[in-house]
Amino acid sequence: MRLIIMGPPGAGKGTQAQMLIERYGIPQLSTGDILRAAIEAQTPMGLEAKAIMARGDLVPDEVVCGIVSERLDDEDASKGFVLDGFPRTIAQAEALDEIMQERGITLDGVLVLNVDADALIERIKARAEETGGARADDNVEVLRNRLAVYAEQTEPLIAYYKKQGNLKSVDGMASIEEVTRSIAEVLEK
Repeated sequence: MRLIIMGPPGAGKGTQAQMLIERYGIPQLSTGDILRAAIEAQTPMGLEAKAIMARGDLVPDEVVCGIVSERLDDEDASKGFVLDGFPRTIAQAEALDEIMQERGITLDGVLVLNVDADALIERIKARAEETGGARADDNVEVLRNRLAVYAEQTEPLIAYYKKQGNLKSVDGMASIEEVTRSIAEVLEK
């Protein structure tokens, strides 16, 4: 099973990705984790990313795509994977298409967790009150900014994957168990 999981910050992508990796026995490929692992392993792309980050710059698409490409060659990804946090832009999606085409593999689906932005903000407010703001991301203004970036850069991927016929949407506002059940249903259609 080769999947991408998408949704705005706070939608529950990480939680649902964990359910998918347990269900299908495939790895979760989080770009942040992949980047850190490539740097630690001192792969060519990892070393390039490390130098870019040391300058305080954002890692460009070609390096992120190169690191994802390297990771797809690992043995555990040969049976499938859940991509979380990648692609984030149309350019990254097009690069992923090329990477997968080179390997003769295709996506089984792109899962979108549909959530209401106002409800996400209320969730963050409630969590901040419960935890006393212990988490750095329990900040409404930070969340609003992240939601705006998601809407501008990542939401266009929904139309991109819908056009390809890969898009599978579920209601991300339901309980964790209900979302998991909905995902299983759309993947088994």
